[in-house]
Formats: sequence, C-alpha cells, structure tokens
Amino acid sequence: MSTTAELLKGAAELFPDEVVTSAHVRHLDLPSGAGRFALITLDNGFDHTKPTTFGPQSLGNLSAAIDQVEKESAAGEIVGVGITGKPFIFAVGADLKGVELLKRHEDALAIGKGGHDVFKRLATLAVPTFAYYNGAAMGGGVEVGLHCQYRTVSRALPAFSLPEVFLGLVPGWGGCTLLPNLIGADRAVSVIIENSLNQNKQLKGEQVFELGIADALFDGADFLEQSLAWTASVLKGEIQVARPEIDRGEAWDQAVARGRFIADGKVHGAAPAAYRALDIIAAAKNGDLGQGFDAEDTALADLIMGGELRSGIYAFNLVQKRGKRPAGAPDKNFARPVTKVGVVGAGLMASQLALLFARRLEVPVVLTDIDQARIDKGVGYVHGEIDKLLAKGRVNGDKANRLKALVSGSLDKAEAFGDADFVIEAVFEEIGVKQQVFAEVEAVVKPETILATNTSSLSVSEMASKLEHPERVVGFHFFNPVAILPLLEIVRGEKTDDASLATAFAVARKLKKTAVLVKDAPAFVVNRILTRFMGEIQNVIDEGTEVAVAERAIEPLGLPMSPLVLLELVGPAIGLHVSETLHGAFPDRFTVSPNLKAVVEAGKRGFYVYDSGKPELDPEVAALLKQGDVKLTEEQVRARVLDAVAQEIGIMLDEGVVAEAQDIDLCLITGAGWPFHLGGITPYLDREGVSQRVNGKPFLAPGVASVPA
Repeated sequence: MSTTAELLKGAAELFPDEVVTSAHVRHLDLPSGAGRFALITLDNGFDHTKPTTFGPQSLGNLSAAIDQVEKESAAGEIVGVGITGKPFIFAVGADLKGVELLKRHEDALAIGKGGHDVFKRLATLAVPTFAYYNGAAMGGGVEVGLHCQYRTVSRALPAFSLPEVFLGLVPGWGGCTLLPNLIGADRAVSVIIENSLNQNKQLKGEQVFELGIADALFDGADFLEQSLAWTASVLKGEIQVARPEIDRGEAWDQAVARGRFIADGKVHGAAPAAYRALDIIAAAKNGDLGQGFDAEDTALADLIMGGELRSGIYAFNLVQKRGKRPAGAPDKNFARPVTKVGVVGAGLMASQLALLFARRLEVPVVLTDIDQARIDKGVGYVHGEIDKLLAKGRVNGDKANRLKALVSGSLDKAEAFGDADFVIEAVFEEIGVKQQVFAEVEAVVKPETILATNTSSLSVSEMASKLEHPERVVGFHFFNPVAILPLLEIVRGEKTDDASLATAFAVARKLKKTAVLVKDAPAFVVNRILTRFMGEIQNVIDEGTEVAVAERAIEPLGLPMSPLVLLELVGPAIGLHVSETLHGAFPDRFTVSPNLKAVVEAGKRGFYVYDSGKPELDPEVAALLKQGDVKLTEEQVRARVLDAVAQEIGIMLDEGVVAEAQDIDLCLITGAGWPFHLGGITPYLDREGVSQRVNGKPFLAPGVASVPA
C-alpha cells in the first residue's frame, strides 16, 4: 500500500460523516483522430445542486483513478487525461464538516499532505493533463485544476474562488504556490487575498479566462464537447498555448506588499490567514514548488488548529445552514400568498424596499407619500436603478420594462393598498407617526393584509396597540444598504399571529434575505449590540481618552470599519436617536453622549474629514468635544468595550431576544458585516476569556466554534 493511501486511510477515520466523491474514469476517442483519451469525472452521487467536496475517502477515490490512468499513460494506451465535474458543479474544496472535527496538529498536517500527494500526481503523468471547469469551483476544486497542464472554463460558470483566507485558512493544496507561478503574483494576490477579504467575492467564467487561469473559454451548452475538440487540437499541435512570462523581480515584491496593505486594512493583523498566505506567495517567487507545498502543509495544519478557522467554519455554517432554516420560524404552510405590495413612504429607504420587492417578488409595488413630488422622486429612483441594471447587462430590455411597469405611486392609500397583501412602512422613526400611518392603512386594506414595519428600534407591540387587528403587525427590519446586507430581523409582537409571521418569513425567503426571529425588545439585536459597543467608545472619549486611542483599541478585532467611521455611515443623528431610545429602556447600561449630541446639533455628518485622503479628526468637531481627564490605554478601552458587549449579549439571551447565541452571531455577520474569523462575536469573546470573566460561563459549548475537547 502506498504512503498516500495509508495516509488517507488513517485520515478517513476522522471524517465519519464524509459525503464521498467518486472519480469515474471513462475512455473516449478525441475528435479529428487525436487519439484515445481518459476523462475523470468527479461526482458525489447527489443531485446537481449539492456540491462535490474532498475528504480523505474522496481523495482516495481520485488517487485510485489516477493509479489507473497512470498505468495507461505509461503503457501508451492514452494520449491525455482530463478531469471535470458533474453538471454545473466542478468541485468546491475540502470537506469542512470533517476539518472542524480535527483535534491534533498531526491529523491536520495529514490532510494537507494527503491532498498535495494526490493532486500533484496529475502534474507528473506521462501525458498532458487537462482540467475542464464546467461549473462552480472553489478551494480544492480550483487547486486540483491548477495541477493540470491545461485548463478550460465554462462561460456559464457562476462562482470560482479560493475562499480559504475568508474562512481563516490558506489555499493549502497548491493554490498559494501554483497560482502566482501561473498568472503572476499581483493577480494571484487579487484572487487569494483581495477577493477573499472582500466578502468572498466570486469570479465568473469569463473573468477566470481573462486572468489567465484558464487557457480557453467556451459556452456552457456544449462546454465539454468544445473542450474536448480544443484538447484534440492542442495534442495535435494545431493550437499552441502561450502564457506570459512571469515577472519575478520587483513586481512580485510589490504585489505581496499590496496584499499586506489590503490585509491590514481588512483585518488589522487580527487574523493570521492572510499573512500566512502572503508569506507563501512571497516565497513562491523562486519557483520551488516542493518548498511551497511544504509551507502550505505547515500553514494549513497550524491554522486548522487555530481559533480563527474554527470561528470561520462556524460562521460559514451559520450563514449556509441556520440562515436558511431560521430558528423558531412557524410552519411555512401558514403563510398567505403575496400578490401585491404597498410601501408607505417614498424616501431613500422606502424606494430601496420597493426596488427589492419588485425584483424578487415580481408583483405590483405601490408607494405612497404626503405629496406627489415625493412619490415621483421615489418611483423615479426605482426606475433609474432598473435602468442601471439594464446598462450593466444584469437584466434585458424586456425584463427592465416589466420591472418598471410593476412600480408605481399614488397619493390615495385606499386606491394604492386596497388589494395589497403586504404593506410595509418606512416613515420617520417616531412611534406616534407610525401608529397614525398604521391606523390609516388598516382602514383601507383587506382583513388579512400583513402590516410590516421597518423600524430599527421602536416597539412593534406598541405600534400595533391601537389597531383593531394587532395580530397582523410584524417587524420587518432591513439593514442599509438594502440590496447588499442580507439580514432581515423579523420581529414578533405580543399579538402577532402565526399566519402573519409565516407570511413574513415566506416573503423574506423570496427576497433572498437571511431572516432571524427576534423578540420585540428595544433595538432588537444588531442595533442594540452596536449601540452598546459604540456607546462605550463614546463614553471613554467623553471621559478623556483621545479619539485616536479609542479607535485603535478596536483594531485587533479586525472589524470592517472603525466605530466612528461606522457612526458616520449610519448617521450621527440616527445613532443618537437609537442611543436615546435604549437609554430610555435601560438607563443603567446605555448612555447618551453629550459630545455626540453636540456633533448632531452642529449638523456635522461625522467626526472625520478626508481632505488628506484618509480620515482625520474634523477640527470643528474637535472644538466641540468636552472631555474629562481620565485617559485609558488601548488595552483598557478594548477590555471595557468587550466586557460591555459580553454583558449585553448575556442579558439578551436571558431575556430570550433570540433563541441562541448562534442567532446573535448570524445577525452581526449578515447585518453588520462582522468578519467570519470572529465567528460573529461570541466565539471571540469565549476565546479571549471575556465571556467567562463577565458572565461566568462561555456562550458556546466546547467544539462548537473551537477545537473539540
């Protein structure tokens, strides 16, 4: 038995629930008399929507297929070997379900070496090898193709990436070493570092070809046939594949430096994966593949045993699994059909909602407001955004016209909403205004029409309290920008019935949003945590800590932006309003910063100016600040902020605001863009000992987002 086989057999015991991928070899005669060819097809036997992954048994199956074609190639029985996937899916990398179960560094190292040992055999066959990226390819799915001599890609390919850094790993089966040697360091840094840290940005088939990862691009309908014809031409010498010479001089070093700048800007040194990947890319400049593969094995094993990777897998599972099966959601059979939507208001948020409902539900959407000018502006915004989609080729002309025809406006609520099934308000955040709006709407809609509120902090129950049918009112809180952030907090009021709640969840699914069921509590989840978080930052500034020190204190978390930049994005006035709401509800924990109030009253849009190209404290804001003389260090600020957040999450869980800590994390990831390497927040608080210090216990059981005990 070979060393590789022994390695994989031992590792297989650590992956008890592996969905095994088969590697079928079939033989065919290439066109134009090019000769007999062996094609390996990866297939996990599931339906075509299920991804194909690589665990130890799957790698063993691929290795066995390579054993077969290796003998055939050595005997001169075949002229080449190709590898492809089942329809629409090539392969999406390592089996993460198994990786998260690993307990020992040597087991993690075996997984890295096992993958390398199998994949690199493709590069040593006696005949040319070809990878045909016919569908989604990620991680190890990309890397197995990089070990081949030639690659083709389908124009219809929807997603191609090396997402490991996003999760807290490195592309450890050849990606960090082979990709820069194929397309150059700068382009490799874009794929491995920049795209990963940009919320796991995916490449389309045409982009894969333009980057030079693939040598040929073919349409999806007959992709394999075209790829095989192209293969025949390559083998016969009719097509010569020319690749640009790689610059191994200063340009390589500059690319790595650019990668470090990107990593610093995204994670601020808080997560090691990007830096480990860049170290390997830097070393790959010498072209020594063996050295690079060894470095990948070591980095992979180290990171698998680290907290960031466990948090990353935990976060990935939250988004991919829990986010699609919301905890506590009622039976979907209770949901009512929604054939028309009404939107109260025609401002920016209301207009964004109208656009989303029209695009996803493809039903009539009607906006109302207090005057025709506002309505015309709102409808005009939606139509303008659809025109932008048309210009970008994301919809065709017919689809654009249909979408625009669905969106209209009216001053008459009875005319607009009389036959609507779902009406959502997006008006001024004041309880009296919202109660009045709902009273006006209830008077003109059908008895079963759902009344939804996009409130960010007000009580849904109080909003519904004066209505004849409060049971049909539900919170439907989106996050801005609506088109980008996936989270939708669905709030059950005291009297919300199952039919209304089920309809809300059904609409959320059609909108392609991640819905989380939330109790009707002040500011719900994201805004409550962020307000407590930012409130402590504002408190230490008010007490005397320098603004720059307070901001730097949070950098080790690797958040997408600093607290005061986030405040600028949200809007100081909105931040002040939410802090006042929460101060009214919980005066012992939430404060109202006098300095923030002064900034809002002065009409300032934030704490910073950007005249130099980077954020600097606005001199006018600096003049407004009234501070005490208590100056904390960065470490003291960070401890104070994290203690406050841990305390608030503990209280929220005790109050039943959400079902579990996992819902808190899902909300922060999808509603506030908190990074996967934190796992949202609770795994980080557990890992740093904050949960134990503040609440006397961790939020998560051992092994949930950490190395199993």
